[in-house]
Order: sequence, then structure tokens, then C-alpha cells
Amino acid sequence: MSCTGARAPFTVAIDGPAAAGKGTIARALAARFGLAHLDTGLLYRAVGAIGGDPVAAARALGPADLARGDLRSLAAGQAASRGAAIPEVRAALADFQRRFARQPGGAVLDGRDIGTVICPEAEVKLFITASPEVRATRRWRELPAGTPFETVLAEVRERDARDMGRTDAPLRPALDALILDTSTLAIDEAVARALEVVRARLGAG
Repeated sequence: MSCTGARAPFTVAIDGPAAAGKGTIARALAARFGLAHLDTGLLYRAVGAIGGDPVAAARALGPADLARGDLRSLAAGQAASRGAAIPEVRAALADFQRRFARQPGGAVLDGRDIGTVICPEAEVKLFITASPEVRATRRWRELPAGTPFETVLAEVRERDARDMGRTDAPLRPALDALILDTSTLAIDEAVARALEVVRARLGAG
């Protein structure tokens, strides 16, 4: 299924590894330009948090599952990455994401395969990244005191390897994506750069 032929197409596709800042940037863009926002990682986190057969969980996913309080945990993130490597899980969630992307009024989606697989014809594609050490530090600061940094860094690297190495829809920038490295950027600087890109594209349209 393609994104072609939607009624009011304007999609911002944001991809990147965990803790690179893509969710923060996506929310800022959605708020600034009045676009709907979907954190597609929540879909996969919910599938992982539900447990059991991930394919069955993906097919039965409902709004209440996306409101769970444990979706931001490290365990949910690791389960999401494992589930996302299963083609049947990705297929079950793909149509929902594509419909959301092309809804009237436009949308911002952030995930790991939005610009490459879910909506390759998005008007704006951003790939947000940062070094594993920087991303692990960001994640570590969100966790309970006493969590070993080395453990978090190892999990970040493990997830990167799994996300980038999977056969189906591996994590990688789209050929026409703007790559934004946030390793040395404050969040307001990163958001400002992304805003410039979307503003320019809207003006060109």
C-alpha cells in the first residue's frame, strides 16, 4: 500500500534510533504546524508489553493498549524491538500507520521505517541520530537511581544492532532524508533545525 492518492497529503516522516530525540522533535513539529502525531514505537511497545504471541497482540491492538503506563520501560523497548523484527507483526501494524499518515490535515510520524517503508513518498523525511554514548546517557538519566550506565549502553547497542540488522525493514535513513545528528545539539537547536526544513517544504508546496 502506498501513500499516493490521499486527499490532503502532507506527511513528515521521522526515523532514527532510540533516544536520539525524534519523539521530542516530532511532537514539536506537530504542535507548531497543527499536524496529527503518531509515535509508532508505542504500537510496537504495546505489542511487547501485552506479551504472549506478538502477532496476535498486534492484530488485536486497541486504544487502551496504547494508554498503558509501562510502555516507556526498558523491558517494553526491548520487547518492541524483538517484535518489530517479525514480518507478520509489522504487516499487522503497517496499514494503520499509513492511514494515519495520510489523514486530512497532515501528520507527523516517528519511528524506524516511516520514510523507507511506511510512507516513502512523505513530503519531509528526517533521520534523527546521535552517538550510542549520548543516547545511553539520555536514557540512563530517565531511569531509577542506581541503574548501571554500562547496562544501559549495552542495551542501546544491542537494540541498534537488532534494528539495523533485521531482514524486514531495517533501520536506515531514506536516500532523500535529511540526517540530523543531535549528539552536540541542545533540544531547542535540534527542533529549530527541523522546523526550518518543514517550513521550507510547506512554503515550496
